[in-house]
Amino acid sequence: MTRRSFRIIVGVAACLVSTVTFAAQPTIAKRIDMYVRSEMRRQKIPGMSVAVIHDRRVLFRKNYGFANVEHKVPVGPATVFQSGSIGKQFTAAAIMLLVQDGNMSLDDRLSKFLPNTPPAWENVTIRHLLTGTSGMGSFGDEVDLRADYSEEQFFEFAKKAPLGFTPGSDWNYSNTAYVTLGILIHKLTGKFYGDFLEERIFGPLNMRTARIISETDIIPNRAAGYRLVGGELKNQEWVSPSNNTTADGSLYLTVDDLVKWDAALYTDFPLKQSTLRETFSAVKLRDGAEHPYGFGWHVEKVGGTRFVFHGGAWQGFKSFIGRFPDDKLTIIFFANLWDTRDFKLAGDLASFFYPQLKRRVLPTIDDTDPKTTRLVRNTLLQISTSKASQESFSAAGRADIFPQKIKHLEQTLRSLSIPVAVIFTSDLLDRHDDGGMRKYRYLLSDVTKSFVCTVIVNSNDEIDALDIDEHK
Repeated sequence: MTRRSFRIIVGVAACLVSTVTFAAQPTIAKRIDMYVRSEMRRQKIPGMSVAVIHDRRVLFRKNYGFANVEHKVPVGPATVFQSGSIGKQFTAAAIMLLVQDGNMSLDDRLSKFLPNTPPAWENVTIRHLLTGTSGMGSFGDEVDLRADYSEEQFFEFAKKAPLGFTPGSDWNYSNTAYVTLGILIHKLTGKFYGDFLEERIFGPLNMRTARIISETDIIPNRAAGYRLVGGELKNQEWVSPSNNTTADGSLYLTVDDLVKWDAALYTDFPLKQSTLRETFSAVKLRDGAEHPYGFGWHVEKVGGTRFVFHGGAWQGFKSFIGRFPDDKLTIIFFANLWDTRDFKLAGDLASFFYPQLKRRVLPTIDDTDPKTTRLVRNTLLQISTSKASQESFSAAGRADIFPQKIKHLEQTLRSLSIPVAVIFTSDLLDRHDDGGMRKYRYLLSDVTKSFVCTVIVNSNDEIDALDIDEHK
């Protein structure tokens, strides 16, 4: 970046009435660079691509490490990563294009377009599917990730799963809902949803490398995905072609693709600003309460400034895009490691511009007791879905948790952007043994907030006490 660019940035910053900090931009760029390098070492991330954009101008753009460890191929500007669930925003955009075209309305029932829906889906609308309020969850063990399925078979799996709640009454992050939206796009347009995206979004915006995942096609600059097993780097696990083409997040993207997408979101093409205002609005539940999720985007506020974001995790990759539209600031990154603490990275990167997001650094330790960590994570997941089993607790633990304290724990965990994502990337802070009782402290890092979970486990591997406190 030139000195002239930095003068322009500082000049623009002086005109902004917001909480964002652009001053001393060269210093911030250096700090971001040092932070990313440090976290890559700590988390053993093979490669990353990071960008910060202000008012459609790239302020910071840097690539790190290896796109392919075996062949020592470095990450470059054209490196292609898997999207994970940031692909949901493109599925949502495709649906909203169909709404703009007059082919449907958000309050149309799904059964109007897809035949033979189960009776429980009678009142499920397009809006419910977009906002995570349909009652659908995510496919379970009935879907074999190594087996190929047709769209009809995926739809049958979706129909067989019971709804978790009455449509519109609650919120639950749902991959199944977005898979169903992809099927709906095909039904209405006669085109596979990926082809529709290419025709209406990727092609017109010159997002030249954006496309559906393919294991057979030759994809220039394709990154490899990795995972950690016992602290050792391993290749991603294989997934069948059909499981890698569903509309819940099966795209190839580069940072430059998302730079172009971000710029388009400030215009009236391909989506009108009136459409985007609805896209970036928190959903209202039947009881009048709001949940901070729009159409494929989480929606929050940071010091009164709007913040819309989404992360992605799939097959050895993590991704993130976070937009502060009032300040025209966007943060993007890709990493090719499944175990990347993506929400922590996102919050820390945002804190360079929004100091109120900065959290006190807590040192972590290596987890040498994965059995207990699995127990804790599974228990937290059960609590977050209001399905806590008392079997994980000792008699003392049951007396401490049920029935009063459990409600507070549920509310705390449900305040996380995606509870399952945050819980499964928790870090161990410390462990102490005392007379057969083991005390553990875990850090749960979300994008805009963090919590410390303290757990006491007895000699029978039962939870004796569990507390969750906000970390600031």
